[in-house]
Amino acid sequence: MELSASYDIEHSNSVERIQHELWPLDSIDPKKAKFPCCLVWTPLPVVSWLAPFIGHVGICREDGIILDFSGSNFVNVDDFAFGAVARYLQLDRSQCCFPSNLSAHTCKNGYMHSEFGTAIAWDDALRSNIRYFEHRTYNLFTCNCHSFVANCLNRLCYGGSMSWNMINVVALILFKGRWVDVKSIIRSFLPFVVVLFLGVFTVGWPFVFGLLSFSLLLVGWFLLGTYLVKSMLVC
Repeated sequence: MELSASYDIEHSNSVERIQHELWPLDSIDPKKAKFPCCLVWTPLPVVSWLAPFIGHVGICREDGIILDFSGSNFVNVDDFAFGAVARYLQLDRSQCCFPSNLSAHTCKNGYMHSEFGTAIAWDDALRSNIRYFEHRTYNLFTCNCHSFVANCLNRLCYGGSMSWNMINVVALILFKGRWVDVKSIIRSFLPFVVVLFLGVFTVGWPFVFGLLSFSLLLVGWFLLGTYLVKSMLVC
């Protein structure tokens, strides 16, 4: 009981110290493309026209600058690939683990977190991840922008989890993300609606079946690679 009480007191003090050291963030400003500590999303040409739930994601520094993995050995800085941000989700830095040493972990994954790579601040984790992905080959199906964001969240041990992957990054944006404005919603779904209408008009209802099959194949691939054959996804 005494050990448990001591741990609770130490853990509480660590959390309070981290929260005290987190300086206030600037406001989100879509017009200037500044999204401090946010995950950001935008539709992909062609791919999002056929499957609107798939898009390009990035993660932002504390000053709001967007970082995204968009090509082999290359991470964009303040130049979000494929257009302006359509959807965003601001993350809570107090849910990250920033240990200065092994005994300073606020998460329950101390050794695993240390082995994967820790950071002492939000931007420090992002810098480490940039260095890692500057030596990775981009592949839409095995190592992509979602891999980059998932690795960042694992370095941060965000929410106390070391299990971030492509699937739950997509789910996080889809179910908790906020739209920038109405134009962003239209820009994201209008091409899909047009393609669907033209397909049904010219081909008929079999086109809908083909489109649904395409979406299911994509989802199936990533579910298979993420949860059953993890070696398929090299990142």
